[in-house]
Amino acid sequence: MGYVSAVPVPQPRAARPGGAASSGARRSLAAALLLGALGATVVLLSAGQIWAEGTAAVGGGTVPVEADGGTVTGVPTALAIVGLAALVAVFAVRRTGRTMVAALLALSGAGAALAAVLGASDSAALDAEAARITGNTAAAVGSLSHTVWPYVTAAGAVLILAAGLFALRFGKAWPAMGGRYERSGAPRAARRPATPATVDPDRPEDLWKALDRGEDPTHGA
Repeated sequence: MGYVSAVPVPQPRAARPGGAASSGARRSLAAALLLGALGATVVLLSAGQIWAEGTAAVGGGTVPVEADGGTVTGVPTALAIVGLAALVAVFAVRRTGRTMVAALLALSGAGAALAAVLGASDSAALDAEAARITGNTAAAVGSLSHTVWPYVTAAGAVLILAAGLFALRFGKAWPAMGGRYERSGAPRAARRPATPATVDPDRPEDLWKALDRGEDPTHGA
């Protein structure tokens, strides 16, 4: 005859409701912050590098001419700054406002990438620089070449675009700044004001403690 054990068999712990969703929201939030901040940094740094190089004829000789990204086009830098502002603003707004700011973040990245790609083949800035150096408005640039920096700028802008797409897809589950809520979603209980301590007028130590607290020990006596 077998024995029946009275010890309960431990059951597997049920998964906490919303735990997987909360974990996914945190991962998407971290990814958007990383992509947006890294992308804006890449755009701002690479826009200050030399994008185009060439030579200009001066008095029978030639002089080197070069133009950085800011000279070629200031659009990527401006849109990277807008993207950074939008990345911060995503956490200050909710619902429709968050969707609009996320869309602005994505459009900033797309616009910066397009401007960088177009600037990679632009020669107007280099011609203007050649005219300034030679003093001849009709001066043309020879041996024109472009560096890799416009494409590095475009790659950084694509990261900003990706951050905006993450915000559009997962932003509704992200927390907002200044929310007075616990993790459970219930509002925090208001802190009750401290009740004044009872002062015994016959005990000198109670009188001194009341005076130290700024209370009137004779009040209510």
